[in-house]
Amino acid sequence: MKTRLTTLVISAALGIASSVCAAAPIDSIYTSLKTEACKTLAANENEGGSYQGRCPGTAGYQLDVLEGDIRQSITVIDPKGNEFPLNLWSTVSSGFSAVGEKAEWRVEKIAAKKRPIALIVRFNVSGDPEHPERTTSYLVVSKITANEICVTDVVEPSSTANQQARVLADSAATKACKTP
Repeated sequence: MKTRLTTLVISAALGIASSVCAAAPIDSIYTSLKTEACKTLAANENEGGSYQGRCPGTAGYQLDVLEGDIRQSITVIDPKGNEFPLNLWSTVSSGFSAVGEKAEWRVEKIAAKKRPIALIVRFNVSGDPEHPERTTSYLVVSKITANEICVTDVVEPSSTANQQARVLADSAATKACKTP
């Protein structure tokens, strides 16, 4: 009886260990959103200006940085060429805004391939038109699935914001999309 119980306990422990080991490790890859790193697709300096630049991503994904009326947003382009607008100017804030200089891709490593599961970008917003120099810097988390790419979380500034954004990104796949 004791041998049978020991065998059961060892089998259960091995089963739990193998399921934990089976989870794909998640890591970060950073890509630039600086104008110099992106190819200008369209630019117009009239009436407040507009800009569209295509920035390289990872694993066949690309990011279009969009600007109009001193507000910015991002559109994610998947490897098949499908476009997923994040609409940061309505999903996060309609204030004057600018995206940060880099994108953080949360990726699962499966065999030798890295598959993006989420995107984290900094989004700097001037919420007070009387004082546009006063900005709030949010971290915006977007899920990346086979059929959907959208904003799921907005992290307020704090000393643990980066860590919090990564935790949210790593579990974003099952979350609902934020709506304006």
